[in-house]
Amino acid sequence: MMGWSEIRQALGQMVHHKLRTGLTLLGMIFGVGAVIAMLSIGEGAEREALSMIESMGLRNVVVESRPSEGEARKSVREHSVGLSLGDVHSALDTLTFIDDWSAEKQVRVFTLFSRHGRSDARVSGVTPSHFGLASMNLENGRFFTEAEDRHYRQVAVLGPEAAQGLFPSGEAIGQRIKVNHQWFEVVGVLADKGQQKSKIEGVKLGGERNQVFIPLHTALKKLAFKPLDDQLDAVKLQLGPGIDAPLAAASIDHLLSRRHGGEFDYQVVVPADLLAQYQQTQRIFNIVMACVAGISLLVGGIGIMNIMLATVMERTTEIGLLRALGATKADIARQFIIESLVIAASGGLIGIVAGMLLSLVIGAYADWQVAWSAYSLLLSVGVCMIIGVLFGWYPAKKAAGLDPIVALQRD
Repeated sequence: MMGWSEIRQALGQMVHHKLRTGLTLLGMIFGVGAVIAMLSIGEGAEREALSMIESMGLRNVVVESRPSEGEARKSVREHSVGLSLGDVHSALDTLTFIDDWSAEKQVRVFTLFSRHGRSDARVSGVTPSHFGLASMNLENGRFFTEAEDRHYRQVAVLGPEAAQGLFPSGEAIGQRIKVNHQWFEVVGVLADKGQQKSKIEGVKLGGERNQVFIPLHTALKKLAFKPLDDQLDAVKLQLGPGIDAPLAAASIDHLLSRRHGGEFDYQVVVPADLLAQYQQTQRIFNIVMACVAGISLLVGGIGIMNIMLATVMERTTEIGLLRALGATKADIARQFIIESLVIAASGGLIGIVAGMLLSLVIGAYADWQVAWSAYSLLLSVGVCMIIGVLFGWYPAKKAAGLDPIVALQRD
């Protein structure tokens, strides 16, 4: 067990050799800082990915339109009308494993304002089931209903950022906003999930923070769209419990391919597969960062061994005197290992703080989410202790092995 007197002696040695100790600590600080930054950024990225996948739904299969332009679009339209409600109803009639569905159509916005402010938010027409399948929650108000969608009611649900822009200093519920040439009553405001990214693995997400949602049939009937546009931009199909998502996606793809005349003007996305791809990418990132951090820790450990060997040379006479006064080899070895541990632990604690600050800076610069876990902190402390023992063992062994008579005769 480490005694306080031995720890105080180790701290005294560090203070006595400030510059040398400081240079030695840099290796540990950089190594532990890199570990903490890596783990915190990885943890934040994983949590954000899980949140994004949750918004898409692990039991969902997403079908997105792939619009073309100009002559290519005209050529496609000779065989396919694009993604439409007809595709949805055909899938519901044919594929018995579909439990629920939602659809979305983005509106081309020319003006979006209220009497209190303006916004650059996206506007999308959605079915009422869209909110549940995308795991959205309300901060205030309510979602619009099936009856309001069916009867073309002009109501809207706002994302938190859109609500702030349109109503910067007041309550949004019950107020009116104008989308192009139509007025809509605000009936709900979404809770902020803090999700910043709009894509994962190249697939667009909802981005509901800065978005306005209106009933799908209201959008299709009362707002203008280009004649050759797809009726829908995206469809979510919720699978029944226990249904294999990739197999279900293959069946959906086969059905749509026949309905679209072999034109691939859509893509089928499986959120569960996206999660697996993202986790694989994250694992590669973690391995690369772990190698970089490991090299830094190795350099730090070599620095600790170097300073401890220098300390053994400087304190040879002291070691001989201690041995002459009755100290055992184990006592000498323990003292030097404790000093090595104190140096490593000091570097580790400073490195933890440095790593947290570094991760915050990187997160702010790269717009990444950052999160810390007890696991990462404990891992860093544990690695520091191991480094201290491993690289302090040889100097401690050398100090303990000195002949006391020879040591006392050393100038």
